[in-house]
Amino acid sequence: MDTREWALLAFTILGQTAAGLMIVLMIVRTYIAAKAGNDLADRLTNRPLYIVVPVMAVAFIASLFHLGSPLHIVRAVPNIGSSWLSREVVFAVIFMVFAALYTFLQWRKVGSLGLRIAIGWITVLLAAAYIYAMGMVYMITTQPAWNTIATPINFVIGSLLLGTLGMAAGLIAGGHKAEETNIVHTVLQALAIAAIVLLGIEFIVLPIFMAYLATQGGAALQSLNMMVGSYGVAFFFRLLLLFVGAGVLAAYLYRNASIAEKEKTLASLAYSAFALALVSEVLGRFIFYASHYRIGI
Repeated sequence: MDTREWALLAFTILGQTAAGLMIVLMIVRTYIAAKAGNDLADRLTNRPLYIVVPVMAVAFIASLFHLGSPLHIVRAVPNIGSSWLSREVVFAVIFMVFAALYTFLQWRKVGSLGLRIAIGWITVLLAAAYIYAMGMVYMITTQPAWNTIATPINFVIGSLLLGTLGMAAGLIAGGHKAEETNIVHTVLQALAIAAIVLLGIEFIVLPIFMAYLATQGGAALQSLNMMVGSYGVAFFFRLLLLFVGAGVLAAYLYRNASIAEKEKTLASLAYSAFALALVSEVLGRFIFYASHYRIGI
């Protein structure tokens, strides 16, 4: 891949991580608030919240190596009605603005609780729209391996998986008070189950997608051959890391979250699971861009 595609890889992976984390964070915050009150919900979820905007900011910096100039972001606005690429850019910008607003309101406790929660959920909707638009950008008829329902599904699953494991890592980072242990461990177990379910969905979609490409011939078959041939080693390690991170380590995370005084073990498992899933997504996106095969002019 050339430099522009590497920049695009960084932008999409980091953007997915930020958006997925925001979605999972608000779900977790709502659960904790219902079980233990809003003060505890804020205290436990603010730490991972503070990394959403920095991650998205780095994603935008990476995108400049692809776009070439910040002016191209502004030029995307007039085409929002007809272009998924323009929608992706616009939703990304608005998502970051609302994420920054929500983070500031939470940090300084500005406004009523209801206002802050409402802005948080608006940010979630923007994150979801951004992820969906990101996937739809690649539904291009001249790229048969991209132009399938598997593309937006994989973008959604990847975002939620990174958000889920990122939330687990953020929740356990820095420790917590003894009275918070039960609720933290319960949430970690739920996040571990969610990661395993998302892994299962991905492992169902992938063979169906590959079987479909095998029946299409031409460019689609060329892409499949590159995936399992030229990039076969990367493809194998992508699946292995995904299985270990979102499967094996998530299962151990679930098991250890039911045992008292396992904080260091939980932290190691959460950090490792997220790191492996992140590397797996990077490999997957590399293969996605490197194995595409265009038809036509």
